[in-house]
Amino acid sequence: MTTLAPVRAARTVQLTTYKKDGTPVATPVSIAFDGGGRAFFRTYDQAWKARRLRRNPQVQIARATLLGKVTGPAIPARATLLEGEQARLAARALARQHRVLQAVLVPLAHRVKHYRTLHYELRPQPDDRGAG
Repeated sequence: MTTLAPVRAARTVQLTTYKKDGTPVATPVSIAFDGGGRAFFRTYDQAWKARRLRRNPQVQIARATLLGKVTGPAIPARATLLEGEQARLAARALARQHRVLQAVLVPLAHRVKHYRTLHYELRPQPDDRGAG
């Protein structure tokens, strides 16, 4: 079992999701951890990455700059869609870690554009992206 330790101090990670044909697609996303070491990110329901995650939750994450330049090793993980209180917990963690971007700007943009905000938890795991 791998660990998320290499991205623990990161504010942004490069999230790699996979198309139907297995082609990787990398996108920078803000990441936050709660007190228990759980890692979260958010997106919106119409984003391509959300569509890819519905089909295949296997991802790779790597510490990155805000623009997506990778600055650390890739870690295999699984993105799990959260609902209810777990999604609210993820939203609070993101708002604490990214006070302007994730507490104000992203939620406002989602409301204005009538997007449904989706919160995901990232869990480390062996690289088995072929199974999906």
